[in-house]
Amino acid sequence: MIEGGNFVARAFFRLLFLGALVVLSLLTTGCLDDSSDTAGKNFPDAYKKEDTWLIHWYLCGTDLESRFGAASADIDELMKVKLPPNVKVLIEAGGAKKWKNSHIPKKKTVRLLYDSEGLHELGQVKDADMGDPKTLTEFLKYGKENYTADHHIFIFWDHGGGSMSGVCYDEVTEHMLSLNDIRSAFDSVYKASAENPPFELIGFDACLMATYETANMLHGLTRYMVASEEVEPGCGWYYTGWVEALAKNTAMGGSGIGKAICDTYVKGCEMNDSEDSITLSVIDMSKLPALKVAYDSFGIEALEKAEKHPKKFFSKFTRNAKHAENYGGNTKSEGYTNMVDMADLAKESKEQMPKSADQLINAVKNTVIYRVHGIFRSQGSGISSFHSYDSNKRHYSSYANQKSASLPNKYLYRYLVYGDLPQGTVDDLQAQVKDEKLEVEGHQKAAKFAKESQDRPSKSIFNIKSLEDLAVQVDKEGYATFKLDEAQMDLVTEIHCNLIHMDLKNDRIFYLGSDGDIVADWKNGVFKDNFKGTWPMLDGHPVYVEITAMEDDYNLYAIPIKLNGEKCNLLVSYSLKDKKYTIMGATQGVEDNGMADRVSTKLKKGDQITTIYYAMTISGNEDNFMPVDGETFTVGDNPKVSDENLKDGSYGYMFEFVSPNGESALSKVVQFVLNNGKFTTSVN
Repeated sequence: MIEGGNFVARAFFRLLFLGALVVLSLLTTGCLDDSSDTAGKNFPDAYKKEDTWLIHWYLCGTDLESRFGAASADIDELMKVKLPPNVKVLIEAGGAKKWKNSHIPKKKTVRLLYDSEGLHELGQVKDADMGDPKTLTEFLKYGKENYTADHHIFIFWDHGGGSMSGVCYDEVTEHMLSLNDIRSAFDSVYKASAENPPFELIGFDACLMATYETANMLHGLTRYMVASEEVEPGCGWYYTGWVEALAKNTAMGGSGIGKAICDTYVKGCEMNDSEDSITLSVIDMSKLPALKVAYDSFGIEALEKAEKHPKKFFSKFTRNAKHAENYGGNTKSEGYTNMVDMADLAKESKEQMPKSADQLINAVKNTVIYRVHGIFRSQGSGISSFHSYDSNKRHYSSYANQKSASLPNKYLYRYLVYGDLPQGTVDDLQAQVKDEKLEVEGHQKAAKFAKESQDRPSKSIFNIKSLEDLAVQVDKEGYATFKLDEAQMDLVTEIHCNLIHMDLKNDRIFYLGSDGDIVADWKNGVFKDNFKGTWPMLDGHPVYVEITAMEDDYNLYAIPIKLNGEKCNLLVSYSLKDKKYTIMGATQGVEDNGMADRVSTKLKKGDQITTIYYAMTISGNEDNFMPVDGETFTVGDNPKVSDENLKDGSYGYMFEFVSPNGESALSKVVQFVLNNGKFTTSVN
């Protein structure tokens, strides 16, 4: 069942009951860019060449290993590097049902050491669960007790899910590490110190972990953090490249190592033709206190504005968040990670938060000292933060439970999700962010509320259902149009168009998807259709599409298909400048456990694709559109997506109004009848 399809279905049955079917029947009888914005930046050496290094590698293989051998491939990349005697790599590998190398038995966890003499097996770890903080703690203890070094690096490897889900999903136990888990494990072994942290660099070769909440969690444990805001491609980091850079220059500091990780990541992704939407950044942890002050101030100013005019504030703020660069999909078809670029959100929100937005943007610039990105991820800054795109209470609870999250922003999103804000909250927060003890108590209170209120009904701020069946007119030029007054505008974050094909001959309604291709004048509240009688098609085959991002230079879409029999989403970009689509790859999206799929499969000649439509019968009594297999075809030499003319027939078009908390309403139905490339527009 497609979520939201019942809204579209109801609208079309209203159309049918009004007698439009008869009218339609009569009518149809005649019818990467430079991938780095810090290119050329270099960092001076920080240490002596004879200093010793230990890289701790927490390698949670999960299905990335059992299905694709990705962890084994990265071990092979490492083993291509000839290490000097003063660099060692300590590996804990587990979390997969089976391994594609001879060193690790299936469903087991082992410790390995790679040094100047090669790879050594250190033994198995009994009953280890890579998603259990106890396993992480024991690995940290083992490294500290058995290997001394002047400088330490720690790398997490696996799926990542951002701030609310964490990292390192164990495929065998189905457990994962939250941010709280990671902090407790490190604190049990090492003493945190902002001036002299125990690690030079902590990195995440995992999706979506370059977040404020992750960085704040690690403050005092490391000088630098390296992670990706976006989903990483399956190839991940290029270990031959960055470990070899350290092997050749052991005087490098964490900033130089971070740069090497980023630059070689780009190289590795280019070798695998997967660089278009990558991100990777180096975060200077000494700048975290200033970033925390700026982000807390941003949250408090937002709450002050929201408290005065909640509808007006949240409708604009969530629209800003939709327009800001965000990561992992954040749509019904792909799932929600609820991560947005921190500085881009602040930039979009300058008008709403004039006191704090620039302070936050500048703090991010000072914190992110190096970053790389692909051509379809050019608006980001290198560090993301939580934004509740789905207003899901369980997701909010996971976020609110993280001790490293910003307390004012926890209350901001509580207000959005639950529709209430306790009296005196802003005054309390202004005191709490300046007093560590009060702040800890505030976090405990926020987490307790979120945990206990997951089943509690929300207060309705946004009566979006008042826009259900909104009247639409046809203007002199033949465009379907409507106007919203100021009160109605305060209910709406975004407006999409939905298209449905009425196959009267075969008694079927096909839902073709949603798009943002409308003429929108948000200032005056006037909106028009931009329907041209075309729709995206994959090698000439009509497809269901869902828009996932609307940026200044491009849009991103998800197309559900079966690729060689396996369900997935084909990710597609559209350049507003070139008016062309680019197929980026096929992915599984975000799993129920919050982990993002980092395997993006490129289409190749000979692949079998089955399109997936959403359909229901006209004469039946179904309440929702259900997925049905469409056409199956073989991919040729040059698969492409392009806008092509729809076949003659009857189509229905509705404007969809989306509220800040994700609820929807639909306008009255606009009827398009296509005949020999021309169409007529009418409204019942």
